[in-house]
This record gives sequence, C-alpha cells and structure tokens, in this order.
Amino acid sequence: MSEGRSTGDQPLPDRIAGELERCRRRIDQLDEELVRLLNERATCANEIGRLKEQVGMEVYQPGRERAVLEHVRGVNTGPLADVAMIRLFERIIDESRRLERLRDQPAPGNE
Repeated sequence: MSEGRSTGDQPLPDRIAGELERCRRRIDQLDEELVRLLNERATCANEIGRLKEQVGMEVYQPGRERAVLEHVRGVNTGPLADVAMIRLFERIIDESRRLERLRDQPAPGNE
C-alpha cells in the first residue's frame, strides 16, 4: 500500500489522505459560499438601515431579532445544536446592526 502525506510522525494511507483532501476542498467551497451569502445578507441589512432611517426607526428591533432567531432554530436540522446556531446568528445580527449604524460613514476597512 502506498502512503500519502504525513501528519506528525505517521504517514496517512492514500485513501485517507485523498478523502481528507476532498473534504477540505468541499469546506473551502462552502466557506466561499458562506462569504458570498453573508455579504449578500449585509447588503440587505444596509437597505433595511436606509429604509429605517427614512421613517425614523431605531436600528435595534428586538422583536425582529427574536423572530430571526426563532426562524433559524426552526429550520436547523443539525448537526449543529440549536444553541450553537443561535450563537452564530447572534453574531451575524450584531455585525448587521453595526453595519446599519455605519452605513453612512466612509467605506469600512477590513478590521
């Protein structure tokens, strides 16, 4: 049996090395899709911020945030637990809210 790349002291069998590489390539593809989707979501958040500003609404809307989190919980099928998914979306919502607040400022850097 030929052997693939090594991790630490022991080389991996080709079959395992190939499967790891295939899974890592898929994760890279999914990460690229997540980046695209998160930026698309941010564009929507910017538009929402613009509309809220036009009618004098506050950026923070706790009822809407609860509805988003409930929706996420409802569509989650795992393997991530609901609590993990909620934590992720809380962070996404925080960044969306921050973006709404910064919308009229100069273009943000990659901080």
